[in-house]
Amino acid sequence: MLPSQTCAQGGRTIHLYNSLERRRVMRVEIWSDIACPWCYIGKARFEKGLAGFAHRDEVEVVHRSFELDPGRAKGDTAQVIDMLAQKYGRTREEARSMEANVAANAQAEGLGYRTEGRDHGNTFDIHRLLHLAKARGRQDELLTLAYRANFAEERSVFDAEVLVELAIEAGLDGDEARAVLADPEAYAAEVRADEQEAAELGANAVPFFVLDRRYGISGGQPAEVFAQALEQAWKDRPLTTIGSDGAACDADGACEVPQAGGQG
Repeated sequence: MLPSQTCAQGGRTIHLYNSLERRRVMRVEIWSDIACPWCYIGKARFEKGLAGFAHRDEVEVVHRSFELDPGRAKGDTAQVIDMLAQKYGRTREEARSMEANVAANAQAEGLGYRTEGRDHGNTFDIHRLLHLAKARGRQDELLTLAYRANFAEERSVFDAEVLVELAIEAGLDGDEARAVLADPEAYAAEVRADEQEAAELGANAVPFFVLDRRYGISGGQPAEVFAQALEQAWKDRPLTTIGSDGAACDADGACEVPQAGGQG
């Protein structure tokens, strides 16, 4: 279990030092959780930054597992508004206002975002299915669909049949996806390995981006920050400061955002 797990809008600078030789293909690893709105938003912002990168066809993106609420029992879900209100001692109206601020950031990136009716729960099964998708070359497709289902559509990613539907939509075999979900050990080691690696890198907030195992970015930064980081990583220059402020999600996945003037 990772300590002090958070989901961050814009976080601290992470310096990673590794003696990996420079490769022609640059790998970007992204630790994230499907329950984290800033991971959803951060993915879109990163992709915008990547789209303008001259060497984008030589970048390999790998998504890695991180659970915001690993101690939550499977099947124990709660409405996000109720969870926010309980976690922060707020009224439901105040919780709705918090969600509205997140929604504004999502919509600024062209993303759909439901402020009502979303579930919060344990995401371990989703991460296991994402590892199946990775093995079949469909990881990004499934992750994109799962984010959309969770944040923009009226589909619960905590329902096994919904996950099978999403797997099929992503190009996976439905029977294989169902078999993975039915076997609690399938891809469990891969999820745990990702989480252990995040801990070793000092990542206790998501999204967390690692460029070629040399540079790290914490939080859902603006697209231009990702664009700059990609250029710097490609040129093998050390990254100094990337972001210093931003909202975060605690270990229960409850996310705060600036009430005004936040990153957008």
